Amino acid sequence: MSLLIIEGVDVTHSRLVELTNLADQAEAFYDWVEGRFQAVLSRTDSLDEILKSSSQAKIKKAITNCYTANQAEGLPLLFDGVGRSYPHTKACYYFFSWLIRDAPQQRLGPLIGRMVKNSRRRRSEIEIAVLASLICKYRPNVKTFSWEAVREVIIDRLEGSRRSIKGHEKEAVVRTALLAAFQSYFAAHSDYGIFVGVEITDKQVMIGSESFDVSVNLLDGSGQCLRRILVPIKTRETEGGGHSHLFTRDIRSAINAARRDNEYDYLVVVIVARNWSHREAEVLREQVDHVAIFDMSPGDWSCFSNNEQERLNAFIASVLNGSMLPKINAN
Repeated sequence: MSLLIIEGVDVTHSRLVELTNLADQAEAFYDWVEGRFQAVLSRTDSLDEILKSSSQAKIKKAITNCYTANQAEGLPLLFDGVGRSYPHTKACYYFFSWLIRDAPQQRLGPLIGRMVKNSRRRRSEIEIAVLASLICKYRPNVKTFSWEAVREVIIDRLEGSRRSIKGHEKEAVVRTALLAAFQSYFAAHSDYGIFVGVEITDKQVMIGSESFDVSVNLLDGSGQCLRRILVPIKTRETEGGGHSHLFTRDIRSAINAARRDNEYDYLVVVIVARNWSHREAEVLREQVDHVAIFDMSPGDWSCFSNNEQERLNAFIASVLNGSMLPKINAN
């Protein structure tokens, strides 16, 4: 990302770039909800118009359809401030809450919990009833449910989520890039290719003594993981290529651990460092399924460049359409 320098002072707003990049990936979820509402209510107008004009019963019916959508149909992702995907019903709850109510976890959630204790209905049924009621009650105040307005709300919610999650900055950048790649494929095909679903996990994966900062589960129709994408992230503050070989050795150790655990996992390596050795980079490209290298200080790294994002999009597309298999015999 280019810097904005005025009178010798850096006023770059990198956090805004990070959050808007992440929020933009939620548009696929918004479009999916709009399509479900149109199909269920036999309407062709926008989600904004439908939410502003439909009866509470119809809105409740359409929200229920979103909640109960079949995983086998292919479902888009919604995520927190560091790019960790939510389970589908939780994603629906947050999405519709963000349209009409602040703090769905801290404030609305406890109220719904009290309702659940006082009722024999399932929590999801109560959530849907509450969300439909809130939309109808307060839509005159909200005035619009257009994507442009919802995007601003999502940016605010993601910022709050990110503030509450410390120490995950580099993982957030990678998860955002992966989300962009998966959402790009979903937007083009309305599915995840040979897989039924995708789950971007909420924590590091440990295999033996090796840690993988980010991982993605590629799911079948029953929600079982068929294959994984494992992502170690390597950063180096100092310039010079002298430590590249040591980093490559560390990555190779991670590769060996992953292959022993499951030879069908995909391995993606992300490196952020000044003057990384070109020779070591080529060695890595032969050993793993995808490599993204950023020639910069980790402190300046806030997003994937356009070129690296396009390369990642192409890699993810080849995984999803089945044209690329893991390099199980790399040495």
